[in-house]
Amino acid sequence: MIIDTLDNLVKYEKINPLFSEVVAFLRKNDLNKLPEGKHSIVGNDLFVNIQVAKSKTPDEAVIETHRRMIDIQIPIDASETYGYTPLCNLPDEPYNDEKDITKYKDLMAESYIDCQPGMFAIFFPQDGHAPCISFTPEIKKAIFKVKV
Repeated sequence: MIIDTLDNLVKYEKINPLFSEVVAFLRKNDLNKLPEGKHSIVGNDLFVNIQVAKSKTPDEAVIETHRRMIDIQIPIDASETYGYTPLCNLPDEPYNDEKDITKYKDLMAESYIDCQPGMFAIFFPQDGHAPCISFTPEIKKAIFKVKV
């Protein structure tokens, strides 16, 4: 997991060849003005979902992991807190191959991090994360899905 400011995202481009496409997309597009929904950037290998999600409390948020995609999550209009538990500390649960997700219900995360607008959080396949924790009723966010 990585958390940092958007100004520093360029420093992480070498982690994955598609990260430079995320940086280029952010330079050309204002996330505040993008409509909700999926926006393809590089076919199915890189896309962004703009969504308005109902906020959750820490005990409502569900931990999830992904095997094929890296998440770069960016809160747009409000602070978002993410629960975090390393995959190695999570129990075996069924994997949904079609949606590339494993959900770990009824578990509280081991730790929590706050992410403000102007920041991002990167979650790799080994990072269990519980998104959408916020004190506002809804949170507008961008989720870049990057092929591993």
